[in-house]
Order: sequence, then structure tokens, then C-alpha cells
Amino acid sequence: MNNKITDEILKTVEKPARYLGNEWNMVVKDKEKVEMRFVFCFPDVYEIGMSNLGMKILYHLINQRDDVYCERAFAPWIDMEEKMIVNDIELYSLETKDPLNKFDIIGFTLQYEMCYTNILNMLRLGKVPLLAEDRKEDDPFVCAGGPCSYNPEPMADFIDFYVIGEGEEVINEILDIFKKAKNDGLLRDEKLKKLSLIPGVYVPKFYNIEYNDDLTIKSFNPINNEYPKKIKKRVIKDLENSYFPEKTIVPYIDVVHNRIMIELFRGCIRGCRFCQAGFIYRPVRNRSVNRLKELAVNLEKNTGYDEISLLSLSTSDYKKLGELTDVLMEYMEPLNVNLALPSLRIDSFSIDLMEKVQKVRKSGLTFAPEAGSQRLRDAINKGVNEENLYNSAKIAFEGGWSTLKLYFMIGLPTEEKSDVEEISRLSNDVVSLYKNVTRGKKAKRLSLSVSTSSFVPKPFTPFQWEKQDEMEDLNQKQNILKTLLKNNRIKYSWHDTRLSFLEAVMALGDRRIGKVILKAFEKGSRFDSWGEHFKYENWVEAFDECDIKPEFYANRNKEYSEVLPWDHIDIGVTKEFFIKENEKSKENKLTDNCNDFCSGCGATVFEGGVCFDKDKS
Repeated sequence: MNNKITDEILKTVEKPARYLGNEWNMVVKDKEKVEMRFVFCFPDVYEIGMSNLGMKILYHLINQRDDVYCERAFAPWIDMEEKMIVNDIELYSLETKDPLNKFDIIGFTLQYEMCYTNILNMLRLGKVPLLAEDRKEDDPFVCAGGPCSYNPEPMADFIDFYVIGEGEEVINEILDIFKKAKNDGLLRDEKLKKLSLIPGVYVPKFYNIEYNDDLTIKSFNPINNEYPKKIKKRVIKDLENSYFPEKTIVPYIDVVHNRIMIELFRGCIRGCRFCQAGFIYRPVRNRSVNRLKELAVNLEKNTGYDEISLLSLSTSDYKKLGELTDVLMEYMEPLNVNLALPSLRIDSFSIDLMEKVQKVRKSGLTFAPEAGSQRLRDAINKGVNEENLYNSAKIAFEGGWSTLKLYFMIGLPTEEKSDVEEISRLSNDVVSLYKNVTRGKKAKRLSLSVSTSSFVPKPFTPFQWEKQDEMEDLNQKQNILKTLLKNNRIKYSWHDTRLSFLEAVMALGDRRIGKVILKAFEKGSRFDSWGEHFKYENWVEAFDECDIKPEFYANRNKEYSEVLPWDHIDIGVTKEFFIKENEKSKENKLTDNCNDFCSGCGATVFEGGVCFDKDKS
């Protein structure tokens, strides 16, 4: 245990509870009585990490085992980092206060590409060698999973092994193999070899990459036939009976999502062509109403939260949402527990749902048309129209809502200036609609927030071959909207195009990007996703010193025949399907959702999903 962490130090930093531990429902074990120690690391501040559902699930799942103690660590904020360096305090876990280098396995979740430098900073503060090749026999193994691991190459130099796909089953297989290898006294590479044979586990050092003269990838192959040529993602077939915690840690301070979170289903039936999550989590698998009620009741009893959030990629696509919300409100309303329904589509917001989500108290409403024009919404396969938006907004306004958020993207493939201008027209139409609905009534002043992010091409989407707009073009589109959205009822916000550019480079990058990440980190980059700490000049210098042109990754259209950095990962959805969807986008053609018709994406190779409900082909 680290005895250098004193009250005097914690009194001098912002939000000292970030570094204390001992929260309600924290797992306490005798570290001397376990055979393995695992620390789950979230590469951002405590408030964000403690709001991550995946962390909650795996933390409590691993701790069900008697032979393993799973602990937590988060990226310390700048003030705490300074105190740690001055006082020679190593980054530690919240449970035992032991430094990261005392653990068997350090596991990172990769939720956002612009947290990569935080991973290096956490390893440095934990006194763990940054490069996998520099780690000795007694050093911890560093593993990673999460959505960004579907392109594992940019961070491959730093990660010993990746877990591709859903972790609830494979994590126990990894721990079983690791325990046996440890007890058998195997050397580091021998342990990695054993792990690499587990389906869904990828060990970068066992694969070679060759490049063409034009800098594209020539080949990607395992160093010998012992290792799989393709790493197939892991999928939980039976979500109904899969592990889900019935109590979770309750922080002492406010976190981003201060509520119970229950996952209705996994996957998405929609197939929006820009959305990585909609493809990597296929096929759709549901939990029953009875199981969800059981989880909600137990979590409410064990945490005391006053709000339950029903999570999924598209909550309104849960077939029994009406029945579920009735059941939950019958139990939760007398307890003054609110129901939150994020991820509602604008074509499915109803009076019934509105009444339920405001029964205890109103929570915020966000609608995501994504694009301004119908042509572009069809091109991205959004499957909604402006009448859906107006109807949903009208229902909300008639129900007493006066605060609404609209979310759009700019820079989408085939986007033209007129598509951007349509964002302004739609937004101003919503303002006019509010005036009409509330005319002659006593109503609050409308607050309409309009947000645009810049399109980032992602692996395993139909747009993975598309280029990102250059920053100058994205800035021009933002300026158009700044001019057109000068309505005092509208607040317009936008993303930093420099950050979006780097996100695209990281998302689409190959293994050569690793040295740029390391160089930027050495120049002081961390918390890149936090505006006040983002230092774009560090990245410009890092690319220059590494002789790498970032535009090669972000601002270049790719041929379908090109070897992509993530081609050795198999998510089930076929490349042929993605090509077909890309071509359909150029013709503004829609693809039916999975409940209506099977489009043959390939996810049927994974049993247990919506593909098996009935024959839709």
C-alpha cells in the first residue's frame, strides 16, 4: 500500500474523492489470498470512468472469482499528477492503493482514440515500461479492449494483448489460462502464446506487416502458422442469462452518469452507414422484461439512485419498450425514481413515452437528425425525415418541454453546401414550431441547442474507405452555420476540427502511428479530448519528426482492394456487405432495418441474435 498518499496532498487537489476509493459497494478482498491481481484502468478522469457501463460489468464479474482481485485506476487530473511526481507517488489502484506495477494484468478500455496519450501517461506514472518490447518477466501484462480495439494497430507497440469483442465470457478464459501459465512457471512469451490461442485474443508481436512503396499495406501475416490469420470477435450469444451486476459502486462525488444503467439489448437493427457501434455489436440480442425488472429492482435497492437509464444504441427499437416502462414505473414511481430513455429515434417518440419519462421529473431531450437534408439522411441510411422531427418536437413542446437539443454531423460523404444550410432551416423551423404550439399560453422561453460534430470515418462501416473533409472545408461549413443560426433562441456549438482530424488519423491509422503517439506524449500531450489541455502543435511536431503525413490516413479515399489496417479482425459483417452499402450511399438508397428484412450483412455467423428470430430473407 502506498503510504505517501497523505491528507495534506489530497487537500490541495481538485476533487480529492477521485483518489480515495472506499465507495459504497466497492469490493474488498485480502490481496494476499488471491492468485492473480487485475487492475481495470480507465484512461480518463474518475467521473467519466465511473460512468462507463462496461467497467461496472467487468469489475464485478471478475470479482466474483475467489482467485482474482480486480481493482480500479483512473487518469489523475493535472494537479494530482504534479503532486504525484513531486512526491514520488506511483499511480495506484483505489482498492489497495498499490501501484500499477504490482499487478499481474493491467487492463485498459479504449473508448475514444484521443485518450491514447492518457494510457501512456498512466503507465509512466505507474512505472510500467511504455513499450511492450521493453517489459521484462516481472512486469505486468498490459491488455486492452473496447470499441477502439477493433483497429488495434495504432497502439500495438504498447499493448501486450488485445481482447476483441465482448468481454463477459472471454475474460474468464483469459484468467484461467493466465493462472495455469503462471503456476506452471511459463516465461512471458510463452504466456502470450497461450493467450493468443484463445478466440478473440490478439497479440500484436506475433504478426508482421509489410508496406508498399506508396505507403499502403502490402501484407499482414502471423509470424507462423501457430497463430490465427484472422481474429474473430467474441460475442455473448445468450444476453438474457449473461452476467450483469445487481449492485454497483456508488461514488462520493457527482459523476457524468449519476444513475442506474440497465442494458436493454446489445447491437442495432438500423445500419446507419457512419456508425461503427451499429456494426461491431451485431447481431441484436435482447433481455426480457422480467429480467430487466429484476435488475432494476435490485440495483435500486443496492444503490439508492433516483434515476434509471435504459441503455442501448437505439432504445426505442426494444420491441417491448411500452410493457417494460409500464412495469418499471409501477414500481419506481412510488419511490420517486425517474426513468430516462436516451437514444430515442425521432421517428418513435410518442405521447405515451413522453408521459413516462416526465412522470417523476423531466429529463433532457436530444434528437439526432444527423443531416440537414433528406437526400443526405438517405445517403447515410438514417431512415428518418423532417416530419418525424417536427412531430417529435411538437409532442415534446405540447408536453411542456422548453429545452431541446438537436445533433447533426457535417462533412458526411457526398455532402454539399446546401445540405449544411438545411441544418439551419430545420433548426429555425423547430423554433417556429415552438412559437405556434405555445401561442397564447404561458410558456418558458425556448432553449434550442444545435450541435455539429465533424464526420470521422471509422473502421467496419460502409464509410471506412471515405476521406474526411479537410479542416479548412469543415471550418467553412461551421462558419456557414455560425452565420445562419444567429437566432437568440438557438445556441450553436461545434467540435474542434483539429481534434476531429486527429481522431480520424488514430481511427484509420496503422502500426506506424504508434511512434507519433509516443512522440506527442513525450512533448506533454495528455487529456487531448479536454479543450484546455489540447495541444495541437505537439501533434504537428510529432508527425513532422516521425516523417509521417497524417493526411495520408485521414484525407484520402481508399480503393476497395486496399489492405486496411484492421483487415485481420473479423467482426462477422463482411467486406462485401460494406462495399454494397457504400455504393448504395452514392445513390441515396436506403437499406431496410434488420427487423423488416435481412440484408445479408454476415452477422448470422453469430448465433443468438435477431437474425434467428424468424426468416426475413
